[in-house]
Amino acid sequence: MFMGEFQHNIDSKGRLIVPSKLRDALGERFIVTRGMDGCLFGYTLDSWANLEASMKDMPLTKKDARTFVRFFYSAATECEIDKQGRINIPVKLREFAGLEKTCIIIGVSDRIEIWSEDRWLAFSKEAEENFDDIAEGLIDFGI
Repeated sequence: MFMGEFQHNIDSKGRLIVPSKLRDALGERFIVTRGMDGCLFGYTLDSWANLEASMKDMPLTKKDARTFVRFFYSAATECEIDKQGRINIPVKLREFAGLEKTCIIIGVSDRIEIWSEDRWLAFSKEAEENFDDIAEGLIDFGI
């Protein structure tokens, strides 16, 4: 399980340090792709395989399903952690997530998320202001 919030800078070549607390659980290689809310999602190879298996059941006859799968998979890339604990994030993914300097890496259960600092701060502020209402709305999910 992934959890926690970490801050690291991305360099001009797109290299980002993966926090040591997340590295062991991610493994030497893992998948990074477009996420929701303007961030990137990172999955272990096992989690990615499970996700692929569940996506195979999505109906090809539904336009939203086809669009989601295409968008999600088309930017997916396998990342390998180098000897300095960094990964190289491709330009297309950096542009999608607005990664330029300071990045926030968070653990979210079965995945990591990589955010630009500005987007993360804006998201966090809004979530904090509405946290009680959000929590109340989740009672229907047994939380």
